[in-house]
Amino acid sequence: DTCREAVDVGFRGRYIGSLVADFHRNLIHGGIYLYPSTTDKPEGKLRLLYECAPLAWLAEEAGGQALDDHGRILDRVPKSLHERTPYYVGNRHLIDALKTCRKARHAGEQGADVA
Repeated sequence: DTCREAVDVGFRGRYIGSLVADFHRNLIHGGIYLYPSTTDKPEGKLRLLYECAPLAWLAEEAGGQALDDHGRILDRVPKSLHERTPYYVGNRHLIDALKTCRKARHAGEQGADVA
């Protein structure tokens, strides 16, 4: 079980409920923040321009990465002021592992556009 393996190597789940506080904790202690799309919010919940993009810039300046379901957050061109997006931000190695897992999960789906 992937979750048990993660706990065995020292990962712990934390959710403070504030994007900035969760991001700050991961910036200080390391980690990854995941806020994927859901069935009821396929476009995601967090706002691209004033939540995700500023923290993506900070993450990249600190050596991390920030993605949505299609690629790098800072490459996104917003279509509206309040556009929402799924969001994955954190340690470069953990984001690379996430990309590998997502690609493996979606392998075989035609036209899968997965970051």
